[in-house]
Amino acid sequence: MLHIVYNPQSSTGNGKKVFLQVEKVLIEENVEYKVYETTGAGSAKMYAKDITSDDSNDVIIVIGGDGTLNEVFNGIKDYSKVTLGYIPSGSGGDFARDLKISTDPEKAIRSILHPKEYKIMDVGNLTNAECNKRFCVSAGIGFDAAVCHEALHSKLKIWLNKVKLGKLTYVVIALKQILSTKKHGCTIILDDARKIKFDHFYFVTTMIHRYEGGGFMFCPKAKYDDGLIDVCVASNISKLKVLCLMPLAYKGKHTKFKGIETYTAKKIQIFSDEKLPIHTDGEYAGVEDELVVTLCSKQIRVIIR
Repeated sequence: MLHIVYNPQSSTGNGKKVFLQVEKVLIEENVEYKVYETTGAGSAKMYAKDITSDDSNDVIIVIGGDGTLNEVFNGIKDYSKVTLGYIPSGSGGDFARDLKISTDPEKAIRSILHPKEYKIMDVGNLTNAECNKRFCVSAGIGFDAAVCHEALHSKLKIWLNKVKLGKLTYVVIALKQILSTKKHGCTIILDDARKIKFDHFYFVTTMIHRYEGGGFMFCPKAKYDDGLIDVCVASNISKLKVLCLMPLAYKGKHTKFKGIETYTAKKIQIFSDEKLPIHTDGEYAGVEDELVVTLCSKQIRVIIR
């Protein structure tokens, strides 16, 4: 049986429209399925936990944005016993973008029903004093987390989603956050060995995939199946230079400039001089000054076409 977890409110109601297109195909192909409609924060996580509570091998289809995916990843009991299908209906779409999953609902569901290719993917884990959260795309502290947090509560995002321009939300808020951000210092430690200090950083983002924030290719060399976490740090540069580098980040060209550093590791510890916003897959994860990012012990199988 297929288990479908879907968010009807993703991208201001687009999730409902996508689900109806998917359901039409399921009925047409006489597929047995069960639907779990999210009703608010935490419900997708609860559904995923219930679906995977026994030892059976499950196929879970997620219809929603990266935030809905994040909840499902946090609810799955055992990644090795799950096959994931994803049909994007949100405004960010970084997970689907990197895996090249179709954004056409009918094409996506037919690929899931008749899969031709799977990918085995790493899953990240972020811990701090207040929480332990998994992520499938990225997690970070500082500027990018502040952008994600504001976007979650933005009236602008609602309006832009209605006119099919939801991706611009992150650009507009990013510009605002850059202009208002203050100077902070931080230290990162890679694999308990390499210690690097930054006097003034904008963000530290740790990534499974190449993209975050609606298409910013912050870690252009990231590979979702290599057992490593990619890290991008923006530090010791002027606000004007950050503004100039933002468009380049869509193509991953920002890493060629001084002030942008990238690393890979299996474990990253981050210590900020002050408590700052944290995110996992664009979802607000609190305000902290210390966090540890690692990979989960098991990978997950994803249907991509």
